[in-house]
Amino acid sequence: MSMLTPPGMGGKYRITGDKYPRMRRSRGRSRIVLAVVASVVAVGLIGWGTLQLIDVFTGGGDRASAAGATGDCRTKTSASPSASPKILPKPGQVTVNVFNATPRSGLAKQTADELKKRGFTIGDVGNATKAYDKKVKGPGLLLGAKDATDAALPVLGTQLSGAELKTDTRAKPAEVDLIIGTAFKQLTTKADADKALAALAKPSPASAASKKHC
Repeated sequence: MSMLTPPGMGGKYRITGDKYPRMRRSRGRSRIVLAVVASVVAVGLIGWGTLQLIDVFTGGGDRASAAGATGDCRTKTSASPSASPKILPKPGQVTVNVFNATPRSGLAKQTADELKKRGFTIGDVGNATKAYDKKVKGPGLLLGAKDATDAALPVLGTQLSGAELKTDTRAKPAEVDLIIGTAFKQLTTKADADKALAALAKPSPASAASKKHC
């Protein structure tokens, strides 16, 4: 009888040999461990996906991209607000002195008469002074006070395309000089001048401006 055979047992119940029975780990325990690991991974994936959705809807992704890109300037276009109508003097509120700086005679009076028909108030009419006589190369020179830069000067400028604008030290912003130059042919047609005057008084809305944001 073997030493492993319990007392009172024998025959077919007798245990023989010198090896112990091999003990096997339960398969159920392994399945539980695998299930726990899979659950942890699934929870982690769900949490990561939730954070990604939050970033998409809150703009977090854009902030991260901007923070990671150094020196990356993006051009953004923003629409400018509608321009407000300018308060400009009417032609009758502008006194125009017409001077002829060319060798051609009669231009000052002829031009002054046409400006008067268009509603301007006419002041002095005659030849230009030595400072400007035969020295104005373009179609004309509009001369006025600094305060007339955004008032009387551009209003008169609608009547003579290509005229140069210049300011002096005079104290009357409503009085301007039109000095006729050697390239002068005629005033702008009344129809075109009226359109230019209307556009000057009511400028169209500014086009969209592109700005770079870094």
